[in-house]
Amino acid sequence: MTPVSAEAGSAIDASRALPAGETPLEKIATETYVPLAKPSLIGLSRAEIAEKLGSIGVVPAQRKMRTQQIWHWMYVRGVQTFAEMSSISKDMRAELEKHFTVARPEVIVEQISNDGTRKWLLRLPSGTAGEKAHEVECVYIPETDRGTLCVSSQVGCTLNCSFCHTGTQRLVRNLTAGEIVGQIMVARDRLGDWADRETPDGNRRVTNIVMMGMGEPLYNFEAVRDALLIVSDNEGIGISRRRITLSTSGVVPNIARTGDEIGVMLAISLHAVRDELRNELVPLNKKYPLAELMQACRDYPGASNARRITFEYVMLKGVNDSLDDAKLLVKMLKGIHAKINLIPFNPWPGTRYECSDWDQIEKFSEYIFNAGYSSPVRTPRGRDILAACGQLKSETEKLSARERQALRAMAMTD
Repeated sequence: MTPVSAEAGSAIDASRALPAGETPLEKIATETYVPLAKPSLIGLSRAEIAEKLGSIGVVPAQRKMRTQQIWHWMYVRGVQTFAEMSSISKDMRAELEKHFTVARPEVIVEQISNDGTRKWLLRLPSGTAGEKAHEVECVYIPETDRGTLCVSSQVGCTLNCSFCHTGTQRLVRNLTAGEIVGQIMVARDRLGDWADRETPDGNRRVTNIVMMGMGEPLYNFEAVRDALLIVSDNEGIGISRRRITLSTSGVVPNIARTGDEIGVMLAISLHAVRDELRNELVPLNKKYPLAELMQACRDYPGASNARRITFEYVMLKGVNDSLDDAKLLVKMLKGIHAKINLIPFNPWPGTRYECSDWDQIEKFSEYIFNAGYSSPVRTPRGRDILAACGQLKSETEKLSARERQALRAMAMTD
């Protein structure tokens, strides 16, 4: 689980030649990750932690025990310094402090929506002297029976989906496994959600993880995989793989790898049932069209009626919300263990799209339900703080005051 460069993360060519004047399907990262002089141990595998311990003189016979102690303190107890690791000798703690940290991203801004949604702007330390630190966003959505954390995988986004606010950003670089795991640790810090701490009702606050924040997870596959294996480890953070969902816009070559190497739930950011329209909404479709994407879903390892693939479908007025679209959707999903999440479009200043009328969303949902598919309509959450689906955009590309006022006005009228 070594740091992954912005150009790495998959064996997929992100530079396919296009006709002159055509918008690139994927953005090219402007930077690579530079390791810190004093790195954090968060995000490393047990074997890598043991190797780090060997580099500072811990004898082989002690490495497994020391690694397990550190792992427990980081991922079960959530400590933020080596000094808190009381089961480790003072001399060893001092030596660890000289060379490493257990630091996670720094919270720069916390916003709390009027519906209880929380959004954190997180700063990632830079390994290059004088370079401005990068920022990502992470969102916590509390519900009566669960608490879902929406996690980012990139600074910016590789893709150019036309309806998505996050997609208007440039791609800076991929996050490392440690920066991905660190977002979950920050959320537990802020919510008092570690195993040795009591929440007000005695229940865990973060119960579900969705890789649906900034970025395309499957263009940062290795780091996302390594992070989610740590998150689902039963001797650490311990969130079940059935409570972790990875959402992709359709990076077909890495879909099977997700099932084989990570084993989490899969979500497809679909949004259209005709290639011509999906080429506009999700330009990646020009590279991996619907027929290829649907076949990858049919072949997804572990898919079953108990482990259905979620298809996310944003409802755009007069664009993709007709009953003909609903009929084509049902036909296209035949033979796939699926459920469809209908997402009312979350507006952002400058967008050319509008949210479908509510009665049209209900008609669309009813048709899909009557065809035998679960078709819940996702309740918009956190719109007033730009925390809703498709609205994440780091403060490094700030909205003007006028744009923020426009967004709040949009939220108020829904």
